[in-house]
Amino acid sequence: MPIYAYRCNTCGHAEDVLQKMSDPVLTTCPTCKAETYAKQLTAPGFQLKGTGWYATDFKGGSNNAAPTPPASETPAAAPACGGGGGGCGCH
Repeated sequence: MPIYAYRCNTCGHAEDVLQKMSDPVLTTCPTCKAETYAKQLTAPGFQLKGTGWYATDFKGGSNNAAPTPPASETPAAAPACGGGGGGCGCH
């Protein structure tokens, strides 16, 4: 069940209330009994934990760059053309 923050506009009484989403909105202040008790807009209170994408990807920094293959797995550079027409396709 979600927790809703309420505040009275008359006396200033504030309280967090555990309610079902289907429960009616509270309007009567429990302190001063005025009909000015209103639900407040608040930020959600949750934190993601574990090894999901948020912890491993897009976190920033250079340590998340794609790994560079070892020199033994890097393809060798193509030999320079000697102009001899040896099937290189550039003549």
